[in-house]
Amino acid sequence: MSGCSKSGSPRAFPMTFLMKGTARALLPVLLSVLALWMPALTVRPTAQVQSLSPDALTRLTPHNTFERFPDGRPKVPDALLETMRTMAIEVEEAYGLLREKGYTNQYEASWKVLLPEKKLIGRAFTVQFMPTRPDLAEAAQKEADAKNLGRLRNQTTIDMLQKDDVAVVDLYGKIEGGTFVGDKLAYYIQKTTGTGLVVDGALFYLQRLAQAGMPAYYRGTHPGALSNAMVTGINVPVRIGAATVMPGDIVLGDRDGILFIPPHLVPEIVASAKTQRLRDEWVKKKFDTGKYKSGEIYGRPRDPALLKEFEEYTGMKSAPRPPDGPAGPAAGQRPRTEKPSPDKVNPEKPNPDTPAAAKPAGQTPAPDGRKPPA
Repeated sequence: MSGCSKSGSPRAFPMTFLMKGTARALLPVLLSVLALWMPALTVRPTAQVQSLSPDALTRLTPHNTFERFPDGRPKVPDALLETMRTMAIEVEEAYGLLREKGYTNQYEASWKVLLPEKKLIGRAFTVQFMPTRPDLAEAAQKEADAKNLGRLRNQTTIDMLQKDDVAVVDLYGKIEGGTFVGDKLAYYIQKTTGTGLVVDGALFYLQRLAQAGMPAYYRGTHPGALSNAMVTGINVPVRIGAATVMPGDIVLGDRDGILFIPPHLVPEIVASAKTQRLRDEWVKKKFDTGKYKSGEIYGRPRDPALLKEFEEYTGMKSAPRPPDGPAGPAAGQRPRTEKPSPDKVNPEKPNPDTPAAAKPAGQTPAPDGRKPPA
């Protein structure tokens, strides 16, 4: 019978042939997809539950233009770090550019700050903790034993730090039992890295830490030791409050909070800060003369001669002032975008976005560009 196989099934041969042909056509595509994903999904046999191979970390930081550490972390050059420190770049100076570039989740406030007068600048070395789960902790410890690393704990990660690293520790806001270090291990960290600490958890022996001179950002303090928490990741992406942090990000901390800067944007941050400072210098020089109202200078200078002088002084070209409405941002300044209130970082510094009725009596916002004057 026409269209039947020897078994009597109609059109079995054509359908079988078609299915085999389709499979042959799709096989190269499937193999390509698997080849792309499998390396990133592979867990290396290391002392932590979760880790990234150097290749996987490289794929997750594709915009990095600098060298890398052997573990794959981007390595912003020492000279660039030193420039940031010498300039004492501020969080406010870097924040706008990050927002402009689409990095809207790099800022975190609401810290308690040890030695807030000291800026914190260095490369992020991320550590992730989770609440202890016995079976998972047991499996992680077996891997640590295979590497002769001893008991898997906070010191395992601390002993991996090197110069200019900043330990960025995700202890999920834990206070009691969430004390990452006290004075002795903090002293070791300071001597090893020359930087400081960011702990989404707790510290203890604060007076001794302050005397040692190490800046630190933390959520609270408790006299008890670290307990009921296990290390689950070293140099992996972590969440610190509202911020996403990648290994190798540049940590910038001051009284306004902390920024975690993607490495490839650091040169732009430095260049932008230099330009902003020229703008501020010119504006204040004009104010010093006593000849001008603030609206004539801060914003976009109205007088063509002043505008020309401003642009020559700063090298900035400013957009025309809108014909109606408020003056907007200062000439050459990026528009402000909202960020979480830094009041808990610097209680004496009021939040400029708080409604006037909520502000203490007699307090008015400083003319710093946060809002147009009333």
